[in-house]
Amino acid sequence: MADITAAMVKELRERTGAGMMECKKALEEAKGNISDAVDVLRKRGIASAAKKATRSAKQGSVTVVLSADRSSGAILEFNCESDFVARTDDFQAMVQELTAQILESPLGTTKEQLLEQPYRADATQTVSQIVAAKIGKIGENMQVARFEKIEGGLLGSYIHPGAQLGVLVLMSGASAATASNEEVQELLRDVAMQVAAADPQFARREEVTPEVLEKEREIQRERARQEGKPEAIIDKMIGGRMAKFFEEFCLLEQPFIKDNALTVGQLVAEKAKKVGEPLAVVRFVRYKVGETAPADAPAEA
Repeated sequence: MADITAAMVKELRERTGAGMMECKKALEEAKGNISDAVDVLRKRGIASAAKKATRSAKQGSVTVVLSADRSSGAILEFNCESDFVARTDDFQAMVQELTAQILESPLGTTKEQLLEQPYRADATQTVSQIVAAKIGKIGENMQVARFEKIEGGLLGSYIHPGAQLGVLVLMSGASAATASNEEVQELLRDVAMQVAAADPQFARREEVTPEVLEKEREIQRERARQEGKPEAIIDKMIGGRMAKFFEEFCLLEQPFIKDNALTVGQLVAEKAKKVGEPLAVVRFVRYKVGETAPADAPAEA
């Protein structure tokens, strides 16, 4: 058998768009002949699927799966070309299975590693092969957009109707005895809904980076100048305007969507006192189909 080099795999990938492992296996079957390997991939439907992979995939769904004890959770955005396909039972079954697979995978699993894993529901095929087969069957480009696994506390989630928006929330401080408490479960649902509706960029103000803070302060200074405010009072005004910034972008300082007389932080503190546990929001993940999360919080002018 001819030696299969990295250069050969690279060339076949460039010609077909197929995954690395599929290309390597096809080259082995074709005894190193790249043209024959292309035919091997075409027969498997992978090369034709790769052609569709250049088309835009801006629709799709967000899926969340939690472990039975809610101590870990996974969230996945999986894209396709049309809303019609995203709503089909076949599509939804596949993304649910993939999300469960992410939940069972080690923390830090990359997209490339996930695609090369044996598929949870059929270990004879990789995730990449399953996706390629689905592309060939349905005729639309599909792809894993992003995913994350979280563990280390108590998880709550929210999926907005239509599955275009999903949230995972991680909370600490709940003991095993209170993890299933209805008050705690309601709090997790409410906080997840808050994240979905209000789109905070940070959990608390201490998480806002110095770069974001300085950028926002400069924006507010310039805004005050444009309003004709005297330089002598601008710095005094900045404090109030930064409080508004924190209220908008930091989850715990946002008005609670169900009762804007409370902040989310006050809501969590009240529930913690009620159940007698030191409940605290650790972090959250919010995915919206087609939307890439910004590295830093945007600053409103």
